[in-house]
Amino acid sequence: MILDTHNRIHNYLRISLTDNCNLRCFYCMPEADYSFMPSSQMMQASEINEIADTFIKLGTTKIRLTGGEPLVRKDADTIIKNLSSYPIKLSLTTNGVRLHEFLDTILQAKITSLNVSLDTLQADKFLLVTKRDNFKRVWDNINLLLENNIRVKVNVVVMKGVNDGEILDFIEWTKHVPVHIRFIEFMPFTGNRWMDDKVFTWQEILGTIETKYPWIKLQDEANDTTKKYMVPGHAGTFAVISTMTSPFCSTCNRMRLTADGRMKNCLFSKEETDLLSALRRGEDIVPLILGNVQAKAAERGGQFVEDFHDLQAKRIENRSMIAIGG
Repeated sequence: MILDTHNRIHNYLRISLTDNCNLRCFYCMPEADYSFMPSSQMMQASEINEIADTFIKLGTTKIRLTGGEPLVRKDADTIIKNLSSYPIKLSLTTNGVRLHEFLDTILQAKITSLNVSLDTLQADKFLLVTKRDNFKRVWDNINLLLENNIRVKVNVVVMKGVNDGEILDFIEWTKHVPVHIRFIEFMPFTGNRWMDDKVFTWQEILGTIETKYPWIKLQDEANDTTKKYMVPGHAGTFAVISTMTSPFCSTCNRMRLTADGRMKNCLFSKEETDLLSALRRGEDIVPLILGNVQAKAAERGGQFVEDFHDLQAKRIENRSMIAIGG
C-alpha cells in the first residue's frame, strides 16, 4: 500500500508514453518552439513494464496511458499489450486521431473505457484550437469506439470566449448518444497563456446548462475527479472537473510518471523523482516511490490554494502540460 502523510491511499498510476503529439493545442503545448525528448531519454517499453510491475506490487490497481499523444509512439501497441497482462484496470487518454489504427489492440487488451480529448464540435474551430484539420477523423473514431461497446469520456477544456458557447451543444450530443462529457476548468501550466478571465467555472457551466436542460446530480465514485450529472432521459451523462474552483485533492489517489521516467505526486507538483535513472543504475526504486508520495502536499502541489483570480501563473514551477502527461 502506498500511503501519504494525509492518509490518502495511492493506487492509480498515470504513465506518459511521450511528450510528442500530432495536434498543437495552445493550452497544452507552449507557443514557443518546443523540443521533444530524444528517444534515449524516454522510458523504453521494457522499462515501462518493469516500473509498472513495481507499482502494481505496491498496490496499484489502475493504470492510464497518456502523452502528449500516446498513440504516436511507435511501440504503443507493445506497451498496451504488455500492461494488459496485469490484473489491473487499464485505460488510455488520447486525442482520437489514430484510434482506428489501434482498435484491434484496444479490444485485445480488453480496454472498456477511453478518454478522448475534443474541445469543440465545430470543424473550423477544431482547426483553430489544434492547428490540424482532423475533426472528422476524431468524430468518426469516437463513433467507432461506441460501435464496439467501448465507453467514451470526452474531455472538454472550457475556455471563456473560445468554446463556452458550445456547452449546450455538447449536452445535446448526450441526448441520443451514450457519450460522457467531462467539462474541465482551464488550468495553468508553463507556456499555456493561462489567465483567470479565461476560466469558465463549474458554477457557470451548470448555470449555462440549466438555461435549457434540467439536470440531476449523480453519485460520484470514491477518489473521483469529477462531479457527475445527467439530463433525465438522455443516453449519456456529463461531469465537471473543477480543479480551479472546487478541487478534489482530499481524496486524491493519483501518481504520475512522465515520459522520461520522473515521478510526480501531483499534476501541479514542482518536485519530481527520477525513477528511470535509478532503474538504469540497477537500484531499488521502491524507496523512491514511497518517498515521493510521502512528500505530497495537501492540495494542488502546494503551489496554490488561494482564489484562482489572485493566482500569478508565472510563479508556478512546473512543466508544460504536454511534458507532464494528461
